[in-house]
Amino acid sequence: MINKVIEGYLPQLTAIRHDIHQHPELGFEEFRTSDLVADYLSSWGYEVHRGLAGTGVVGTLRVGDGVKSLGLRADMDALPLEENNGKPWSSSVANRMHGCGHDGHTTMLLGAARYLAQTRNFNGTLHVIFQPAEETLDGGARMVEQGLFERFPCDAIFAMHNMPGLPAGEFFFQHGPFMASSDQIVVTIQGRGGHGAMPHLTVDPVLVASHIVIALQSIVSRNTNPLEAAVITVGSIKVGEAANVIPDSAEMKLSVRSLGREWRTTLLTRIPALIQAQAQSFGATAIVNHINGAPVLVNDEAMTRFAHQVAQQQFGAARAHYGAKPLMGSEDFTFMLEAQPRGCYLLIGNGDGEGSCMVHNPGYDFNDECLAAGSHYWGALAEAYLK
Repeated sequence: MINKVIEGYLPQLTAIRHDIHQHPELGFEEFRTSDLVADYLSSWGYEVHRGLAGTGVVGTLRVGDGVKSLGLRADMDALPLEENNGKPWSSSVANRMHGCGHDGHTTMLLGAARYLAQTRNFNGTLHVIFQPAEETLDGGARMVEQGLFERFPCDAIFAMHNMPGLPAGEFFFQHGPFMASSDQIVVTIQGRGGHGAMPHLTVDPVLVASHIVIALQSIVSRNTNPLEAAVITVGSIKVGEAANVIPDSAEMKLSVRSLGREWRTTLLTRIPALIQAQAQSFGATAIVNHINGAPVLVNDEAMTRFAHQVAQQQFGAARAHYGAKPLMGSEDFTFMLEAQPRGCYLLIGNGDGEGSCMVHNPGYDFNDECLAAGSHYWGALAEAYLK
């Protein structure tokens, strides 16, 4: 039943996805996308609420007298990336592309929203949540801070992300820690510059930064449990311009990830202590700034098993997989799960993709073959939860 109805929407859903893809917008700038989402929801009979986190959209549909409420969330923002896949619907905006599939996520939830408004085969309150600025790990937190769950109470909340390399249209679940925490740290090392031929009169920030890079890896190898996942990446070092000049200062940018809440605390304690001690040992100083961060994403076991059961019933055991491996990538849906722990973040396979491109690659494109499966799944999940 659901599948046949959704298949009738496919031409429209494909057109919507391509339209959003051609007009990518960065976080908190999703004005055109949020207008499109709001217009469709309104035309289908949803109460449309706008303004949370600026460009966020929440559509509410109440059916019957049921007291339960459900939240389904999709992200809308694109990446600052130049597209390079030659598709007819490629980005029309320079250095902007939907390189993570949020155009597909938005479209799948719209497909389910249309189906549920048409059939109304549930009893309770449905909130479809379209979130801005996932890529910067800000949008989910801001929606929660601005009263998402006070205004739109949800007894459970779910979100879905596509994953290249997994079979298209298949679903993957795991309870417990499923996505890593993410923290961005910027370090400014202050030394004393001078002539490259007279290093004894300087405090060389290049040398200091080099020792810090090596020392940071001792935190992962010696301060965290070998059975726990943790990553410290120094992604940027900016220092100096000329070969014969020792500069005054250096800037380092770090990405820090962990799959354990306690290990995240360990990392965020040890990193500044080690950096400052290393700098001091060379006669330099270091200022360590924690720019932003997101906690570990933890799936509720009961809701994850429920979500898996729905996938099994709708698509068969061969397309519904429990025990998926956690990912070291991060996701700001975690802020919604922190506020409402009864929920689950799941994956839908995107197939091999363009040349097996992973997300955040200029050649990536969301697989349109997933639109029907994703919309079908969201519709079935809502009907099952809001019986």
